[in-house]
Amino acid sequence: MVRFLRNAFFLKLGFLLVSTGWPDPALAQLVREAAPAQQTTTQRDNSKSPSGKKRLSQEFQLTGDASWVDTGIDVQAGEHVVITATGKLRYSDAKQDNSPDGLARGFRDLLRVLPYNDAGRGALIGRIGDKDVAQPFLVGAHCDQVAPIAGRLALGINQEGQDTGTGTYVVRLEVYAPEDGKPPAVAKQVSSMPGIDNALFAKIPRRVNDKDGHPGDMVNFLILGSQSAMEQVFKAAGWVKVDADVKDAVLHGLIESISKESYLNMPMSQLYLFGRPQDCGWAHAEPLYVAKSRNHLRIWKAPFRVNGEALWVGAATHDIGLERDQRNNGITHKIDPDIDLERDYVEKTLASTGLVTEISHFLPDNPLKEAKTATGGNFHSNGQVLVLKIAEAETKS
Repeated sequence: MVRFLRNAFFLKLGFLLVSTGWPDPALAQLVREAAPAQQTTTQRDNSKSPSGKKRLSQEFQLTGDASWVDTGIDVQAGEHVVITATGKLRYSDAKQDNSPDGLARGFRDLLRVLPYNDAGRGALIGRIGDKDVAQPFLVGAHCDQVAPIAGRLALGINQEGQDTGTGTYVVRLEVYAPEDGKPPAVAKQVSSMPGIDNALFAKIPRRVNDKDGHPGDMVNFLILGSQSAMEQVFKAAGWVKVDADVKDAVLHGLIESISKESYLNMPMSQLYLFGRPQDCGWAHAEPLYVAKSRNHLRIWKAPFRVNGEALWVGAATHDIGLERDQRNNGITHKIDPDIDLERDYVEKTLASTGLVTEISHFLPDNPLKEAKTATGGNFHSNGQVLVLKIAEAETKS
């Protein structure tokens, strides 16, 4: 049984390692039709309409070679985006047409890099905000999506750039004002937060270390909020909780294979802060390229609170390739030496969920601006630490 599990995992890992490039984005075609404006509606269960005032209504056609299409519509935080789609696509290797709900997932999907991994090929999907950080959502034949932040709305088809279908989806899009007439509070940029000061940073190690005590990555972000709120904001932003060790990786690799989903939970090594390994790790990566390149971070719960709130201390880096481990001449991941880019990426992805209430940047005394990782790689920073305050899970859906 153990051999079977191990072989299943390394077969999966082999698929991950052989991938060497990203698919070219497909050209998108969008036909905009007459656009009636201003009226009223929203939806919870496909039968109830929103009570807010309808701001606009437009119809689009997405052809089968569409990747992501800019609708030209900017939505505001709290607005309801109600989308209804009809039509069919047909893929050359498919046995039947598919609707906007997409095809049922199959084992071949393990070899596909889909924009939205939880839906089948050909599903209609959407995105609000910055294309580099916004988390796609499933539209299908119908959805009522509340915009978590203000941003540009894009529609797309859940397919690889070179794997396009033939056919057309007709999409009706309606935007409604927030039901209570008030947009939700969005993340505020603040110059300071109570309790975030040099006295606090005197209790927080500036760097993490490996099991032998070699100093490594820089602590570059803090989160204030409960564990449930912290986990919710990462999941909402599309981050995946990472396996703690190889044993978990083997089991999950097999389970994910059986469930026909790409395995994103590749384990990361244990590093130490406050005298213990990370409490959890999170990763952002495309399914097949997770072994080669991924945004990832580790988080530790501080053994003290800040103004009565739990404090999570994190170190985020971006794997961009492989290099020699100077401790043992082995192979290890190479990180982007400009680690401030990864700190900013964490900020943008989490803020895009609408679950962050306050954002600040703190420059401690004697800031760390240049150093080496535990494996010998160089990194540099402006020394600032990102601080995010998270809304409690029960107050945001």
